[in-house]
Amino acid sequence: MAAGGAEARETSDRHLPVLLDRCVELLAPALSAPGAVYVDCTLGMGGHTEAILERLPEVRVIGIDRDPQALELAGARLARFGDRFTGVHAVYDEIGEVIAAQGLTGVQGILMDLGVSSLQIDERERGFSYAQDAPLDMRMDSTASLTAADVLNTYSERDLTRILREYGEERFASKIARSIVAKRDAKPWERSADLVDLVRACIPAATRKGQGNPAKRTFQALRIEVNGELEVLERALPAAVEALAVGGRIVVESYHSLEDRLTKRELGRGAVSSAPHDLPVEPESHKPYLSLLTRGAEEADEAELERNPRSASVRLRAAERLRPTPPHMKTRTER
Repeated sequence: MAAGGAEARETSDRHLPVLLDRCVELLAPALSAPGAVYVDCTLGMGGHTEAILERLPEVRVIGIDRDPQALELAGARLARFGDRFTGVHAVYDEIGEVIAAQGLTGVQGILMDLGVSSLQIDERERGFSYAQDAPLDMRMDSTASLTAADVLNTYSERDLTRILREYGEERFASKIARSIVAKRDAKPWERSADLVDLVRACIPAATRKGQGNPAKRTFQALRIEVNGELEVLERALPAAVEALAVGGRIVVESYHSLEDRLTKRELGRGAVSSAPHDLPVEPESHKPYLSLLTRGAEEADEAELERNPRSASVRLRAAERLRPTPPHMKTRTER
């Protein structure tokens, strides 16, 4: 096998897409017509996209990722599909600009598989994993400037507390932030193992019991801050809905409550009437423009959990576009 083929096979072996069959099942009805376009907003190593290209031979795919390494690996994996796949280096809140650059005004399918990718977790030097000692980096886009070390070494105690509390939902945020600042006065933060040790020391042993690695929430908070994940998602969700053609479908896989809350809110606002409750007749312009395809958030079943332990925290929501978004329901950035 050629080097490119070996690299593609290695990428496939390393990556198990979460809820793959369910994602394809939800998207397929909107992608059945010739000329359908699907956008993978978080391409990663291309597992979901590979399945779409294999099972729906008429579909063209645009894959977006902020991580140049992911684009390179996915590109090798998907090279056999030729011009049916186009990879784009961008952040997924730029979906409107990305599809416009491809000469499109709307697409038929969109997937957002949120959070950190398998590639980023498994590459020790990226610093995403609290299970391995590494530089405190955590950048999804290696060309970006802000690292986790920068956050730990320059943010005020107040800002660190806020980040840990809001993004990590950490009960001991203030104690951890105070300890971070005290320690950096003696030596700048550089390595992830030192941070894990500090967090463990800040959290009472009785609280840690049965909760896994106590640094998990701190690492999540830092990763979200470094990559602006929630701000990006808050912009990306309405932008993605606007990128959907009528009859198009969007699937979102979230991995913590903050992501799922934003997703539930954005899809939910399009699935209910915007008319005042006391109106005797609902105006056409106030009827829902989305239809929810899932009842609440779907979770992984036992078979999925056994196959792919990283699916334990997934929450999947999906919706179909019924009609264009009425002007009064568009956000300021969409108008």
